[in-house]
Amino acid sequence: MVSQAKHIIVHGRVQGVSFRYFVQRIGSRLGLTGNVCNCDDGTVEIIAEGNPRRLMEFVAEVRKGPPMAHVDRLEIRDISAEGNYSTFQIEGW
Repeated sequence: MVSQAKHIIVHGRVQGVSFRYFVQRIGSRLGLTGNVCNCDDGTVEIIAEGNPRRLMEFVAEVRKGPPMAHVDRLEIRDISAEGNYSTFQIEGW
């Protein structure tokens, strides 16, 4: 199946609640590649690439978030799959 990519901005209580680790685990489990990072404005930014069906599952899980998080909304944009990632990584340790 053709690889697709999404750029996602997550709004809500998503920093300081292990959100990046949650995203990395879900992305890796679904066989996706990409990265996740905290932004200065309190949001979390995600780039995810992979199978379109798995990306849909990924977005559904990100919408739920981990137990301590509260996701208010997602900004999702389709982008070109560049193939720049070999794993799902956390940026800005």
